[in-house]
Amino acid sequence: MPKAVSTGASSAAESDSSGPERHLQRHLITYHYTMSQQSEFPEYLDVDYTDGEGEDPEDYASIEDKIEKAIEVTREGLEQYENPVVMWTGGKDSTLTLYFVKEVADRFDLEVPPVVFIDHYQHFDELIDFVEHWADEWDLEVIWARNTDVGDYVDEHGLEPGDDIPIDALSEHNRHHVRELLEYEEETFPFLLDTYVGNHLLKTVALNDTLEAHDVDAVLSGVRWDEQEARADETFFSPRHDPDIYPPHDRVQPILQFTEADVWETFWNFVVPDTVKAFPEDGYVPQGQDDLPDGVGKEDVPVSPKYFAGFRSLGSEVSTDKAAEEPAWLQDMANTTERAGRAQDKEDLMERLRDLGYM
Repeated sequence: MPKAVSTGASSAAESDSSGPERHLQRHLITYHYTMSQQSEFPEYLDVDYTDGEGEDPEDYASIEDKIEKAIEVTREGLEQYENPVVMWTGGKDSTLTLYFVKEVADRFDLEVPPVVFIDHYQHFDELIDFVEHWADEWDLEVIWARNTDVGDYVDEHGLEPGDDIPIDALSEHNRHHVRELLEYEEETFPFLLDTYVGNHLLKTVALNDTLEAHDVDAVLSGVRWDEQEARADETFFSPRHDPDIYPPHDRVQPILQFTEADVWETFWNFVVPDTVKAFPEDGYVPQGQDDLPDGVGKEDVPVSPKYFAGFRSLGSEVSTDKAAEEPAWLQDMANTTERAGRAQDKEDLMERLRDLGYM
């Protein structure tokens, strides 16, 4: 069985400062770290924060070059950091990152870190089933990051996505984020991911509170340069050291150099053959939803069923639509936008969310 840990944002609800000091922090998230913790964080590391600067996927000539770089970054991340986690959404990019983590850990006798799954309460049921199944198969320790203050209110009042949540019903911790950081003045906000307040509370606050609660010093994540303009300037080791914005940590990003097509090529030629014994060792790319080798079903491969159904990106059940009827890896990736089906992914919104600590 997977080892599960649940972390809720409400646990930090009473940690906000008050009085004049709080007003001095009007535009900041205040996390309570000692000066020694702040100064020590970068000092035990020896990583190059400029690695990847000014690069793009074309700087890596072949899929083998991209895989070699991913292994190099992953190994350095697992060896350098004392308390890393892997951000896992159940999507293709984070699952590819998790694959590299597992392979590197096995090859170099390292520990597989816990994985963090942000449960924003609006996931596809199939995605939750996928995560639980493969967490069990791979014997992963899963930390379920949730903003339980919001989630409990939704459950207690039987709310559906789009229903309004009163700001006054939130914990002090969440009200601080909404009023002081986001400067949101309305009396309610909709229970939706494709809104500034909803996305921040359900994802960013849940993530940052989890990193703080578990004293995380590195997050291995599956962001890519070509995925969004907001991520095009990222480096393989990206510092997040400002304690006024997030718990100080680094982002370790092994697959920046992969394009969407590269991700699928790696899945069908490496990830799936290495995972499924009945799959051809030299790889095979299914040409339809049901085109899998004899003896292999969709449930046997670590690819979300939503990708088979035509979704190219997995956001939420409410705000994500399928891009086409054919499987994601067969669609026109060169001339269409990967995340067009996700309502939240406007570039200005993504940039603001990243400034607040989102992926």
